[in-house]
Amino acid sequence: MTPSTPGAPAWVDLGTADLADAQRFYCELFGWSAEMSGDYVTFSLNGLPVAGAGPLYGAGQPTAWSTYIGTSDADGVAARVASNGGKVLVPPFDVQDQGRMAAFLDPGGAPFSVWEPGTMHGAELFDVPGALTWNELNARDLDGSMAFYQAVFGWQFRNSSMSGIPYIVAKVHETPVCGLLPMLPEVWPDDVSPHWTVYFAVHDCDRSTEHTLAIGGRVVQPPTTLPIGRYAVLADPQGGIFAVLAGAR
Repeated sequence: MTPSTPGAPAWVDLGTADLADAQRFYCELFGWSAEMSGDYVTFSLNGLPVAGAGPLYGAGQPTAWSTYIGTSDADGVAARVASNGGKVLVPPFDVQDQGRMAAFLDPGGAPFSVWEPGTMHGAELFDVPGALTWNELNARDLDGSMAFYQAVFGWQFRNSSMSGIPYIVAKVHETPVCGLLPMLPEVWPDDVSPHWTVYFAVHDCDRSTEHTLAIGGRVVQPPTTLPIGRYAVLADPQGGIFAVLAGAR
């Protein structure tokens, strides 16, 4: 992954019920430093921005990580979302001179956002321990999701499998940018909505899982070995779910 690639995940941020504790937790877990501007925190690693966090704005909104897909035309994305069965939650707006963003629901109900860079390009570090390394859509209608994201972002797709489960790799100009995983009814409870999962790279999945528990988080799915590496799904103390991956490479 590289910064500011249109059609590729460019940024992730956390909406949280306890911004101060989120800073404590993630800085301890990933070695991030935090810089506050107003009510928004930018997390950095080795001096480069990797993620953000802010407070919840809606009553009953859960703590959750959001995926932002890079674009050079947020208004064009909003029009394509609306004309292909998605919903515009927050129309495109300027974030001072930093960039332009918007928030949507895809036709399956999974929330996602876009980022059109200005002075702020998005994450500037990927695929190293403590940085974003993968984004994954968990979808109940895989074919419908593929048609939607192809129409909106021009993604191409490659069929694959993960531990015997069908898996779709989305590509931009033949470069893999994210994955789509079917929410099989025998695995996912009916009350879990389609959603995007963010993956952060780590040196050692098991140690990161133990560290998460030690600093107040919990384990959603214990460390599991796949051909791509060893991963776990974790949650912060406020319930924000994320994954860690120690890549086989």
